[in-house]
Amino acid sequence: MPKTRKYDTIIIGAGLAGLYVASNMPKDKKVLVLCKDIPWECNTFYAQGGIVTALDENDIEPHVQDTLAAGAYHNLKEAVEVMSKDSIAIRKDFIERGMEFDKSEAGELLFTKEAAHSTSRILHAGGDATGRYMHMFLMEQNKHKLQKNSLVYDLLIENGRCYGVRLMQNYLPETLYANSVVIASGGVGSLYQYNTNSRTVSADIHGICVEKGIELKDMEFMQFHPTVFVNTPFARKLLLTEALRGEGAWIVDEDGKRFLFDYDERGELASRDIVSRSIFLYKRETGKKVYLDFSMFEPKWFAKRFPNITKTFQALGYNLPKDRVEISPAFHYANGGIACDLEGRVPGIKGLYVAGEAARTGVHGANRLASNSLLEGAVFAKRCADAILKDDNCWDKEPTFDKDYDTQLHEENDKEYKHKLREIMWKDVGIVRTKNGLLEAKNFIYDTKSKKIGRLLELRLNTAAAIVMSALRREESLGSHYIENEKE
Repeated sequence: MPKTRKYDTIIIGAGLAGLYVASNMPKDKKVLVLCKDIPWECNTFYAQGGIVTALDENDIEPHVQDTLAAGAYHNLKEAVEVMSKDSIAIRKDFIERGMEFDKSEAGELLFTKEAAHSTSRILHAGGDATGRYMHMFLMEQNKHKLQKNSLVYDLLIENGRCYGVRLMQNYLPETLYANSVVIASGGVGSLYQYNTNSRTVSADIHGICVEKGIELKDMEFMQFHPTVFVNTPFARKLLLTEALRGEGAWIVDEDGKRFLFDYDERGELASRDIVSRSIFLYKRETGKKVYLDFSMFEPKWFAKRFPNITKTFQALGYNLPKDRVEISPAFHYANGGIACDLEGRVPGIKGLYVAGEAARTGVHGANRLASNSLLEGAVFAKRCADAILKDDNCWDKEPTFDKDYDTQLHEENDKEYKHKLREIMWKDVGIVRTKNGLLEAKNFIYDTKSKKIGRLLELRLNTAAAIVMSALRREESLGSHYIENEKE
């Protein structure tokens, strides 16, 4: 029998959302943060651009309107208003705790602008390493236990209550109980052949939710980042932050033409769904390569503003900002996720909460506005922590959970099926979709589920099926869900 332990709160995930929940839990509470791999292997660590904040009370309404417009008005307006209003207090909290955002020589906070924002309202740190800096800051602030190499493969749910989790810790099974469990496990990036996500973001917990009958919402709205360097052998491709275009970089074809204006009058500053789709369609129509052009930038300024991008691409043989970099869209962010209320409670399951990219708060609608992700993670993590402290989730009688999966997490052919799934998700459930392509993806998923496969692949397939079925139900294009009519 695996050993058992009980906590006040277990948090699945050690990115910004999970760590900020933990930072808002009192030190005398028994809290455990579970990290699937090593702490910095998470999407927060790779977030470059920045964190949005309403500049002041007068900027709340413009920020709300920008977010609604980018989300094709599919957003839950109340959630957007909560996020923008709370952003001012969140900014203040981070700064008062000691988080250092980039400042001018005069000591003023620096704000940048990104696509589809009506003004410069995005804070950044380390130039182009905001997520990394915020993540390190929260790691240093964390006063609770953090357990590495902990892969959760089941939620212990019975009679409408979550009692804890089952996991592999350093390849050994463990059963952990808690009064409350927070899912902060991130999105679904590893389902796609080309993505910007951490290797740990593989949709396992979403798949458990499918199995348990917990609602996933807006799963058809997968966001693709338009400017990604994909010519690497690794699954996680190299993101070129939207802040580059916000500062003035151009997207051009191999002849130097800024073709985006043929698709949208905002050009490079149109929303991500439009820019990604325009690049995809232009490459398909012309057969030409597409590049990000930085030649308008002064080299010293560029190296200071974007130090990590400069160093990363220098190691690949590029001299930025002089050289252009070939780009392609790649999967970046799940706008949909696990259904919850505005305090992160999962409906119908007492003691279960969700925060960050794993959650569907309704903030993003059909397409996320640039740099709203770190903000959403922080705002709703704080609200989630407050709800846990307010709710009475205590229980005494230990339930019995008979079924376990720890001997069958992997099977022999899983790797082959996993790679095929990633290819199909990219081809048929990507930037431009067709009904026939979605049906082909559905058939592959259900055929594979009928084979001898491991637990973790089954969970991936559950989540992929949720995305495909949501996409099939929405027959009209909206935001990042674009359906193309088949040619006769």
